[in-house]
Amino acid sequence: MQIEKTAELNLLWGTLILEELARLGVQHVCMAPGSRSTPLTLAAAKQTKLQQHLHFDERGLGFMALGLAKASRAPVAIITTSGTAVANLYPAIIEAWLTHVPLIVLTGDRPPELIDCGANQAIVQPAIFSQYAKQVNLPTPGLAIRPESLLATLDEAISNQTQPVHINCMYREPLYPATMSANFTEYLSTLGSWQHTSQPYVQYGKAQLQSIPSPDALARFVHGKGVIIAGTLSPKESPEALILLSQKLGWPLLTDAQSQLRQHPGVIGNIDQLLHQPKARALLQQAERVLVFGGRLISKRLISYLAEQKWKSYWQVLPTQMRLDPSHSAKQVWQCDLHTFASLAWPRSSQINWALQLTRVNDNLETLFQQQIDNGEFGEAMVIRTIARSQQASQQLFIGNSLPVRLYDMFAPMTPEYGSTYTNRGASGIDGLLATACGIAKHSKTLTTLVIGDISQLHDLNSLAIARTMKTPFVVVILNNDGGNIFNLLPVPDEKLRNDYYRLSHGLEFGYAAAMFAIAYNQVDDIEGFNAAYQDAIEFDGPSVIEVTVAQEQASEQITKIASWVKQS
Repeated sequence: MQIEKTAELNLLWGTLILEELARLGVQHVCMAPGSRSTPLTLAAAKQTKLQQHLHFDERGLGFMALGLAKASRAPVAIITTSGTAVANLYPAIIEAWLTHVPLIVLTGDRPPELIDCGANQAIVQPAIFSQYAKQVNLPTPGLAIRPESLLATLDEAISNQTQPVHINCMYREPLYPATMSANFTEYLSTLGSWQHTSQPYVQYGKAQLQSIPSPDALARFVHGKGVIIAGTLSPKESPEALILLSQKLGWPLLTDAQSQLRQHPGVIGNIDQLLHQPKARALLQQAERVLVFGGRLISKRLISYLAEQKWKSYWQVLPTQMRLDPSHSAKQVWQCDLHTFASLAWPRSSQINWALQLTRVNDNLETLFQQQIDNGEFGEAMVIRTIARSQQASQQLFIGNSLPVRLYDMFAPMTPEYGSTYTNRGASGIDGLLATACGIAKHSKTLTTLVIGDISQLHDLNSLAIARTMKTPFVVVILNNDGGNIFNLLPVPDEKLRNDYYRLSHGLEFGYAAAMFAIAYNQVDDIEGFNAAYQDAIEFDGPSVIEVTVAQEQASEQITKIASWVKQS
């Protein structure tokens, strides 16, 4: 092949790749600028089936793609150039792998002869993501490699994939075609009808491996006192079906913050605090059987209860085969979607309504939280309860890691209406939280609130550049307690070590950061100010930052006090 046709063949391959991704269900493509990925970028630019998103920072780009994939429940493509640009995707790839989110990473790369020889911006990219991405290493484009081989490789790698795929694309220069004079009609002729259809070249049937218990197994399982636990669940999994299952069995439904049901009045939402309470804990210890949907629980007390109880039967329901049990308990794992499993012909339990007293104690805790948090001193728990109480069914709430998600898990209010809840709790990092929330909001185009800590927001300042592009209400609530004050709750040996090496007080505010990115900003330090600022923000068609200034010790002291009251109640 003449060298002047290299750029045109590179672009043809990029075009085939992006077209096939669209046919495989990709709706969004996220791109960072770079030269070596030019064949992919030019192909994406002319691809009308994909929504395009640009960002200069690959780390934020990867997390934005993660949010888009979570909200769309479809694979999202990412395009980066070579070198450390690829490495900057690693945190988002890890999170996506652990939480089964399909990201398709397309990385431009140098050809083999330019690796490990001092060539510019060249690193060894194959297998860079280790076990956290399925690996596909494409050859440099050449006419000797048939286009059907390229398409079939993509189809096998991506079809039915629920975790990241890394497709490394090696390109020789030149990368920028001066003209499009090459005639590839003969090269493409072997694709047959593919050029005139909208289906992938190789169509794989949807994998639908499901295992469900027999009627006899159901009858045996429900014989006795049991509990249902709702762990991390997507809004699209129909978690409300667990309410009906709980009512039918007469077993209490204990909910994690990520279950989409934490605020439902028909569940036991305050389980973290109930396990502080001696009478409630003693009642729960009577349970003989447990039915767990999902995993990745936040409450350490609930995790310990699940691990320490001597269960006669332990069932866990997961959508795919995976290990989500750090205690390694003996159990029966059913691979099935939640709605199908909850809708089986369940008989009533022989111990129906055995734990009705839990409902009363759960309600009493809500009354306590109203007295001690809603009508108490201004602080982080008050703000989180205020935001949670205001959510409507059409809205979205993204809760940041570290202290915010724990406060929501411990103290979220019971409400008749609530929105969809999102977190990044695979690796539970504090990086990329703003970018992920932006991705979720960009796909759904509905009011989205992010609650994030100050250290987490400092980690992701660059993603304010993504937030500024929002056209729908997008509210970033920064809880600024001047450092990583979750460490107030942990057994660090002494206060000097805690202050010097853990909390990392910074003395910074976020007003100038918001101004730099031309984002509306408010700073508040009381609940009246917060309510006014939040109301303005949710009515504004664009991004807003609300910085909530709170004392360093406020949240940890309040958590300790409430725990003491709960234990004595």
